Amino acid sequence: MKNEVFVGEGMKYVKEDCPDIYEAIVKLNNAVYSGKVLDYKTQKLIAIGIAASTGDEKATKKQMKSGMAELGITKEEICDVLRVVLLTSGMPAFTKAIKILYEL
Repeated sequence: MKNEVFVGEGMKYVKEDCPDIYEAIVKLNNAVYSGKVLDYKTQKLIAIGIAASTGDEKATKKQMKSGMAELGITKEEICDVLRVVLLTSGMPAFTKAIKILYEL
C-alpha cells in the first residue's frame, strides 16, 4: 500500500517496537510502488494476481480490499486478473480468489 497504509496487526507492532524496520519497509514500499512506467492501479492489480496465485486467502483479501478502497478497482477488473490466475496457477487458486471476491 502507499503512504504508510498497512493492513494488519503485525505492522502496528513493528511500527511501535521496531521503528527503524518499519521505516525501511515504508521506503521499500514506496520504491516498489514508484509508478515509473506502470501506474499504481496496474501495480495493485498485479499484486492482487500474485497474492491470488499463491492461494493465500488472507493476503488476497487484503489486496482486493485495499485496491477497491484506495483505487476504486472494480470486481470486474479483479475478475479479469483472476482469469490470468486460472491460466497460470490453476483452478484451486482461481476458485479461492473468486470466492473471496464475491464475499466482499
